[in-house]
Amino acid sequence: MKPLFVLLVVIVALTLYSRKESAMPRPLSSPLILAFGDSLTYGYGSSDPKRRSYPTRLEELTGRAVVNAGVNGETSGEGLQRIDALVRRYRPGLTLLCLGGNDILRHIPTSQTKENLRRIIEKIRAAGSEVLLIAVPDLGLLGLHDLPLYEELAQELKVPLAEDILGPILSDPSLKSDPIHPNDRGYLRIAERIYEVMKEAGLHSEKK
Repeated sequence: MKPLFVLLVVIVALTLYSRKESAMPRPLSSPLILAFGDSLTYGYGSSDPKRRSYPTRLEELTGRAVVNAGVNGETSGEGLQRIDALVRRYRPGLTLLCLGGNDILRHIPTSQTKENLRRIIEKIRAAGSEVLLIAVPDLGLLGLHDLPLYEELAQELKVPLAEDILGPILSDPSLKSDPIHPNDRGYLRIAERIYEVMKEAGLHSEKK
């Protein structure tokens, strides 16, 4: 009887662990979402960035206004200089932060990228907005994998992390328009995955 009981307990525990249910909603200061980042936020490579970028597709999924504040080619250091004006202007309840790809391309030390992202998160929070950090991958021996600095920041600053999203999409030729940018289908997939993470983290409530 004992082995059978232990087996049942393990099965139940694994079942509960594998189920990703939405967390209790977090109270947000505003329903508006600010999508802050570089070309992956802007929608470079899509057929129409104004209609096919991930922020626009996320707006359709959530029923919430999503401001696309993506700038092609931006580094984390340049984003640090830009974030204050944006959060003051829009007063978002949630900010999606996706920066670091251009730091990788320009060989900026990861320690500097991490520090820039830390300061951006602090500025966003000081403005009264929640933050969802989106991990950016780099090419390693076994393909594209999220840089460890994103998980480190998420743990240190206690912010939700959207991980393992960009790597699988940018590893799939059918979801890319060029070697480093998604196509329309790829951007839709990003929006769908971010939406899932938002619900899991309690960062989304249904439109009233």
